[in-house]
Amino acid sequence: MRSLPTPIPTVAVSAGKPIRYEQRTLPQSIANILFIPPNSRFLVTPALSEKVSTVEKFAEKYKAIAIFNAGFFDPANQKTTSYVIIQGKLVADPKQNDRLVNNPKLKPYLGKILNRTEFRHYLCGQNVKYDIALHNESAPVGCQLVDSIGAGPRLLPKLTLVEEGFVDNANKRDALGSNQPNARTAVGITRDGSVVLVMVAQKPSSGASGISLPALADFMKTLGVEKAMNLDGGSSSSLYYKGKTFYGKIDLEGNFIKRPVKSVLLVQQK
Repeated sequence: MRSLPTPIPTVAVSAGKPIRYEQRTLPQSIANILFIPPNSRFLVTPALSEKVSTVEKFAEKYKAIAIFNAGFFDPANQKTTSYVIIQGKLVADPKQNDRLVNNPKLKPYLGKILNRTEFRHYLCGQNVKYDIALHNESAPVGCQLVDSIGAGPRLLPKLTLVEEGFVDNANKRDALGSNQPNARTAVGITRDGSVVLVMVAQKPSSGASGISLPALADFMKTLGVEKAMNLDGGSSSSLYYKGKTFYGKIDLEGNFIKRPVKSVLLVQQK
């Protein structure tokens, strides 16, 4: 049985505010937290792989300081189930995924699935701004949408499981096992514009470990986050930070699962 990696020191930069990394022990999990200050020399942007790839492989390609898994995808056909826009261009469209749009079980929820929450990077004049909004929402006046990546549901200021088609209580549908502990990944924005990335890993020595989505929302709030959204979780939960890789989900033997993913959020210097 492998133990969790030890915490890594904060990254310092020669100018501007530093990125800050923390690892916190929660009752049933280990939270890995990265704080990216506003108006710094760092950008948080999505990246997409043609075929699924580990966060380590993304790190090799993009030379990023940090990488977190991000959007949903179908492991069977390796196609996205989340929208991804990079540099103003739509590079991943869930409507092109036949297994999603032609699934009779998902037909009642398809409108909601195609309008889920996304993390956005705007350019407002010369200023970078981040936001969390539904896919169909327009950009603020004076701002250009540069990048976005969808997942969901929104965690803060309100948990929107039903509104985004993840939960249907009448039909006992809960696509994410929202009230069960699991490995989870999330992104949030504080009042001052800081971006907070979180990957909550299971504890190898615990049985049903991890965190539920309501508990994740509460935890994000303790970090000063006002807007937050859930990213892909479970076996997808993973992060790379300054040469180290962390995984979130453990197998029955207590080993971390190294699952390749379709899309990520990169933290890079401008």
